[in-house]
Amino acid sequence: MMTDSETTRLSVWVVEDNASYRENISELVRQTPALHCEHAFSSCEAALEELHRSAFPDIILMDIGLPGMSGIEGVQKVKAISPETRVVMLTVFDENDMIFRAICAGASGYLLKSESTDRIVSSLREVLSGGAPMNAQIARKVVDMFSRLAAPKGDYGLTSREREILQSLVDGLSKKVIADKLFLSFHTIDMHMRGIYTKLQVHSRSGAVAKALKENLL
Repeated sequence: MMTDSETTRLSVWVVEDNASYRENISELVRQTPALHCEHAFSSCEAALEELHRSAFPDIILMDIGLPGMSGIEGVQKVKAISPETRVVMLTVFDENDMIFRAICAGASGYLLKSESTDRIVSSLREVLSGGAPMNAQIARKVVDMFSRLAAPKGDYGLTSREREILQSLVDGLSKKVIADKLFLSFHTIDMHMRGIYTKLQVHSRSGAVAKALKENLL
């Protein structure tokens, strides 16, 4: 018969293809009070199969560079099956693209395998209390990435009419069609387009469209 302390332990699964590292992390979880490593897998496919058979875990420690299905794809599938399960990426990768993709896929944290065992354990507790554990280096990269993504739209002083015409250019309309649509003369549209090019510091229709899309001007 299970004691109260055993029934309240939180479930952690490990998905890691390196057998030695998988066992070390699993044992670390087992030795941590209030946590229990119920399953350890060498692939995402095996973990996903178990998700359909067992009670959902509280946390999954997931490697990124797995054989077959990648950890990033695995995060997406886990969250689709069990949205409440927190997935922490535990990996050797600290490239911006990997970090961004993992977070967008639904990862609750991102730690390097070089982290100390104490840090890994504290991260498990952190994610269960609603935190998003990651080391300082990765946190700085995340802040930088999202700061760039959230950069305010450029203010080029476009008038409402110029924005309307620029939107029509982005939509692929010809000058004649734009003129008919806005009940303006071809000459007036041409004049507005020259003004748009000057303000955006481009020299062609394609340049204006590219800048509008790249900088989210509309």
